[in-house]
Amino acid sequence: MPQDEPQPAPRRRRTRLYALTDGRTAAPHTVLTMDTTITAAADGDAHGGLPTEWRAILAMCAPPGGLAVAEIAARMRIRLTPMTLLLGELADRGLIHHRPPLDGAETTDVHLLMRIRDNLARI
Repeated sequence: MPQDEPQPAPRRRRTRLYALTDGRTAAPHTVLTMDTTITAAADGDAHGGLPTEWRAILAMCAPPGGLAVAEIAARMRIRLTPMTLLLGELADRGLIHHRPPLDGAETTDVHLLMRIRDNLARI
């Protein structure tokens, strides 16, 4: 094979979705939607004994920011339903905080929009 041909990416072994969710199809306590914002409850140093997927989720949702459930699923390349189950498990264990998306009335508040604009300008 010539040297300048691109090499195929090495295949990563992935955990089966039913193994990640322990065969569950619904979260027992926490209901999350695709636009719920997720933030890790603590820093990533305390999560050494957790499964790899959980640690990856906690690392990408480190405080003070947060990500939407759909964005986490896309970055992890996991379908939305299994991701909501995984996040529900993390929430039930107190490892993440979640908040629903803003209501329509909250997003039309001019003062809120001005604060967002000012904060974005500082970045």
